[in-house]
Amino acid sequence: MFIDLARKRRSVRRYEPRPIEPEKIDRLIEAAIRAPSSRGLRPWEFIVVSDPQTIEQLAAAKPHGSSFLKGAALAVVVCADPAKCDVWVEDAAIAAIYVHLAATDMDLGSCWIQIRERKHDSARSAAAYVGELLHLPPQLEVEAIVAVGYPAEEKKPHAADTLPYDKVHYEKYGRQA
Repeated sequence: MFIDLARKRRSVRRYEPRPIEPEKIDRLIEAAIRAPSSRGLRPWEFIVVSDPQTIEQLAAAKPHGSSFLKGAALAVVVCADPAKCDVWVEDAAIAAIYVHLAATDMDLGSCWIQIRERKHDSARSAAAYVGELLHLPPQLEVEAIVAVGYPAEEKKPHAADTLPYDKVHYEKYGRQA
C-alpha cells in the first residue's frame, strides 16, 4: 500500500559502502521518467552518477547539506529545461520524489540535496558548479541531487502523534476536524 511506503520513507544520510545493483538503478530511472509532468511536457533530464570520484565532487556542490553524498553509491542529478515548461521546478521535484519512493520500495535509502537557488561559494551558484562538473548544456537548470544507497542507519517512521495535523483545514482555513 502506498501509505506504508510513505510511512517508511525517511531521509537517509549514511550509507553502506556497497554498489547498487544495475537492475535497481534501472527501476529508479524508470520511476523518475514515469513521473507526471504538466501537460506531459517532461522538461526533466537525469544524470545518473555512480563513479565515486564524481560523487565526491558533487558532494562539494555547496558548503552545507551535501557532504554526506560522498558516502552514497549513486547520485541522481535532477535537471530541467525551463524553456520547455513554466512549471519545470514542480515537474523536476515530482520526478525526484518518485526516485525517493522507488528507493524506499527497494529498501534503499535516499536524501534530497537542494541545488537550485543555493551557493557553491561567494562567486558561483551550486547549480553552476554541478553544471560545469557534469558538462550540462546551458539551457538545463539543476533542481536537486538525490543521494541513494544502502542505508547504514535505521530510521523509524515518524510517530502518528507527531504529524502536523493542525496544518490540515477542511472546507475553509481554520476549520479543523
